[in-house]
Amino acid sequence: MSTRKRAARESDCTAPTRPERRRFLRATGLALAAAALPWSSLRARADEAKPLPDEVLALLGKSGLVYVSPLRSDGSESTCHGEVWYGWLDGAVVVITGRERWKSRALGRGLDRARIWVGDHGPWKQMIGRSEAFRKAPSFDAQVARSQDAELLDRLMKLYWEKYPEEFGKWEQKMRAGFASGDRVLLRYAPS
Repeated sequence: MSTRKRAARESDCTAPTRPERRRFLRATGLALAAAALPWSSLRARADEAKPLPDEVLALLGKSGLVYVSPLRSDGSESTCHGEVWYGWLDGAVVVITGRERWKSRALGRGLDRARIWVGDHGPWKQMIGRSEAFRKAPSFDAQVARSQDAELLDRLMKLYWEKYPEEFGKWEQKMRAGFASGDRVLLRYAPS
């Protein structure tokens, strides 16, 4: 080893280790490649989100349940599925759930996409086994975001009273108190 290389290695200002250098070069290359793309192609991709079909919109307006499954980073479905009460508000499926429930935990782990099936096909978990009937329902992929909007919560609670009048009386105070304390969160699933 040359004296110059040995001195560089022993100094405080050493070159990055090989894995660090590879990450740096990869990130730099990606940034340069992105900068070389024409802006028009980037804009076209952002505008490609298609509106939901009329059949799905009609179901979102009247169905009592949606089925939700977080999507992994590779696009495959998580093994967590479940039917939930929801509201169709401002072009998004809105739910309130416990902070420690799988829908919220998935978002906390960076899984910010989900697949939504619309329609009431009964409980997913059965006494014996699981029902996959919901998979026949119309579906769409969505981008998930947490919301702290108290007005959105009020609108969701009003909608829940209309959709679930017999059951909701037992849940409203728990949902409101949980939202205020942070034990429950609002999640918005916007079609993507």
